[in-house]
Amino acid sequence: MVVGGGLAGTTAALALADAGLRVTLIEGRPRLGGLVFSFRRESAAGELSVDNGQHVYLRCCTAYRSLLERIGAMDLVPLQERLDVPVLDPGGSSGRGRMRLGRLRRSALPVPLHLARSLAGYPHLSPAERAGVVRATLALKGLDPADPALDGVDFGSWLRRYGQSARAVEALWDLVGVATLNARAEDASLGLAAKVFKTGLLSAPGAADIGWSRVPLGDVHDDRARTALEKAGVRIALRTRAGALTRGDDGWQVTVENGPHGSEQLAADTVVLAVPQREAHALLPDGALAGKDRLLEIGTAPILNLHVVYDRTVLRRPFFAAVGSPVQWVFDRTDASGLTRVPGNERCQYLAVSQSAAQEEIDEPVAKLRARYLPELERLLPAARGARIHDFFVTRERTATFAPAPGVGRLRPAARTQAPGLYLAGAWTATGWPATMESAVRSGTAAAREALTELGFPQGQLPQEAA
Repeated sequence: MVVGGGLAGTTAALALADAGLRVTLIEGRPRLGGLVFSFRRESAAGELSVDNGQHVYLRCCTAYRSLLERIGAMDLVPLQERLDVPVLDPGGSSGRGRMRLGRLRRSALPVPLHLARSLAGYPHLSPAERAGVVRATLALKGLDPADPALDGVDFGSWLRRYGQSARAVEALWDLVGVATLNARAEDASLGLAAKVFKTGLLSAPGAADIGWSRVPLGDVHDDRARTALEKAGVRIALRTRAGALTRGDDGWQVTVENGPHGSEQLAADTVVLAVPQREAHALLPDGALAGKDRLLEIGTAPILNLHVVYDRTVLRRPFFAAVGSPVQWVFDRTDASGLTRVPGNERCQYLAVSQSAAQEEIDEPVAKLRARYLPELERLLPAARGARIHDFFVTRERTATFAPAPGVGRLRPAARTQAPGLYLAGAWTATGWPATMESAVRSGTAAAREALTELGFPQGQLPQEAA
């Protein structure tokens, strides 16, 4: 039995079923996908298909790419041919003056020369700051992300030690780090930051090429995932929530609540808990995990998404990032939402503004966010000035990820527990990655490998770990 139908649970269930086991997956929501989902919304421009937040991945996310291939969805979530990130500064480095456009692009040259030309012409940093970035990058290349000593150090302090100015942190390190870690440099573990930058920017020329879904996320991680699970023979029980987990002489008993049907007992020889850390803490029997209460010390971090529907096209690129502005990343979601398929909306455009590490804004009223961000979008996108707003709404994920704070590494448990037949999965477990879709998928594979190993499967029949 797999408890939880997010990316971790889906991955574990597929791996166990592919090995020939009978698998039941239970999920409390009426859909699969966990925090990667879509919903329908009626707006003045017609019905939209809305993602709860903008999700991207990189070419180096090999486990996530394998999951996409396994569920037959790679065509829906393609990658850039080459990394190319437009970066807008609406007032230059001084906060005044003309708009500046920089680009973080790679060439076909080997690492680290693949980014040299882009960095040399990056207008958001001074020549001295660019040279400082090179020095810090070379120092970063020498770090081992798995070194426990790095886990207790914050990335911001390390950057200052290597001469990085506040502007360099904002315009480069946090530009990438906030989106991937969901934390600013001073709040992030050096170990996790080193993992992000070494893997994404320094492992291979194409490692940081960006991919994102061209369809609603529900089409991928609910529809395609459900089809793949059913074809693999997995029994899926939605609207079914685990309430208790007990171990008997003949295996595990899982008490589940499934709405009008009340509660029932389900039996399983093997259980994978693929739920958030607090839910896992509540379900874990005493003695199943040493230091179980450490799970409660793993903090969470929010992500705020702002959704704007304009009456005209205001952005000609698929996405951009911003510095010198409260806006972080903006994506064109027009085609994916189905907006232009509504008669009369051929000229409309739907933009999603993704704001990570949003602790200060996550609970602010929509009116206040609208008053702050619509003028900022006009500052960044002159074509938005005078455009009519068909819709403005907000989605909030208050516990979007685990907080990658210094010291979090010692709190993250491995997949195997001390109870026979019980395993953990989730982006928050000890994958070595920050809270990404990649981490979730790797955790599901790890849990399945541990379960199959305990069941006596030979090494050659275990699901392969991603490189």
